[in-house]
Amino acid sequence: MTDTYTGAVQVGGPMDVRRLPGVTIAKLAVGPMSNNAYLLRCTETDEGLLIDAANEGDRLRELVTFEGPPVSAILTTHRHGDHWQALAETTEFAGAAVYAGADDADELPVAVDERLNHEDEITVGNVSLSVIALRGHTPGSVAVLYRDPEGVPHLFTGDSLFPGGVGRTTSPRDFRSLIDDVEQRVFDVLPDETWFYPGHGDDSTLGVERPHLAEWRDRGW
Repeated sequence: MTDTYTGAVQVGGPMDVRRLPGVTIAKLAVGPMSNNAYLLRCTETDEGLLIDAANEGDRLRELVTFEGPPVSAILTTHRHGDHWQALAETTEFAGAAVYAGADDADELPVAVDERLNHEDEITVGNVSLSVIALRGHTPGSVAVLYRDPEGVPHLFTGDSLFPGGVGRTTSPRDFRSLIDDVEQRVFDVLPDETWFYPGHGDDSTLGVERPHLAEWRDRGW
C-alpha cells in the first residue's frame, strides 16, 4: 500500500491518515491555535488512543471513532490549556481513561488516571508505546514513541520539539533542561529516519533537524 501521508493538515480541513502494519495514525488540526490531535488505533484489536484533546469536541468525536470504537484512553502531552480544551467533553463521550505526565497532571481540568514518568510503557491493544519525559516547556511534558517493528520509529512530541527547534521556554534554566532532554533522550538514541509529530504544524524527521542542534543551543531557543 502506498503511503500518501504528509502530515500537512489545516483547521477545518480533513484528517491525514497513515496506515502502518500495526497501527493506524490519523492527524487532525483543531482550534484557534491550530493544535494537532492524533489518533493511534491498533490494527489487530481496534483499540485506540487519542493524543491531545485540544479543541473542537465535535470534530474530535469523529476522530476518536475513526475506523473503530471510541478510544479507550486520552493522553495529554502537557498542561497548557490549548492542548486540553476538549478533554473533559471527549473523555465523557468516549468513556476513556486519562493519561498525563506526572508533574503536569494536577493542572488538567479532569482527574488523571495514569500519571506518566520517563520510560513508562503504555499499551494500545497489542501496540506498546514508550513515554519520554522532555522537561522544560512544562515540568511534566511527555513524548510518546512507537517503535514500528516493520519500519521507522514514530515520535509524538507535543510542544517539546518542532521542525526548526525545541518548544518555547520561559527561562534559560528551562531551555537547558529541554535541549538536554531532547538531545539525550531523543537525538542520541533514535535514528535519523524517526518521524516526529508535533503539537502544532507540520511533521519532520530527526535526520532533517539533527544538523541544527548546535545552532538551537547557541541561540538559546
